[in-house]
Amino acid sequence: MILIRTENAIIERLRQGLGQLVREVGSYGGELDESLPDAIRCFPAAWVTFGGISQTVAHGTSRQKFRATGQFVVMVADRSVRGEAAGRHGGAGPGEVGSYPLVYAVRRLLSGQDLGLPIDALLPGRVRSLSGVQTSAQALSVFACDFQTAWIEDALPRGHWPSPQHPAEPDRIFAQYAGRLEQPAPDLLRTGLDYHLTPDDGVADARDLISTRSEA
Repeated sequence: MILIRTENAIIERLRQGLGQLVREVGSYGGELDESLPDAIRCFPAAWVTFGGISQTVAHGTSRQKFRATGQFVVMVADRSVRGEAAGRHGGAGPGEVGSYPLVYAVRRLLSGQDLGLPIDALLPGRVRSLSGVQTSAQALSVFACDFQTAWIEDALPRGHWPSPQHPAEPDRIFAQYAGRLEQPAPDLLRTGLDYHLTPDDGVADARDLISTRSEA
């Protein structure tokens, strides 16, 4: 599934690229909302999440292919006991990276990258401040860095159902959770060719059967 593959690839690139700039790189799971005290212990940190699909349009002349444009968001966070400005700019102490340098590093590592996936290169977008509040006498500085990309999605033929054939297919989710399936189309084994001489009386004068599979 392209969303999972893209998020995981972003996380892995940031994990390798940021090195000791951060203590944690991962998929965002509400750390800033539900478990802030625990999250603070991991600062400086970076979290990745899918931001949604903003547009879907038909791709080419096919009625079964669509180009989806979506966003991924990287949230960076740091703290400082010396004040909000120090949390943004960083400091001389160990681990005092600052959220501004983290924003730079994330955009530097991801902008223009396709991560080896069938997606458009990541296009950097807005950078938004998410908080600048005082918690437990520590100023938090959190920014969200937006990135846009696009990919091609295949629609099912009209009236048909998924027919997954391989374990790695995204459509395996329907089989895994007892969704309705249909049998895959049978293999094309032979093609028939009819030859008509002029004047044509509507009846084939000769016929060939061509195998579409090579003999073992």
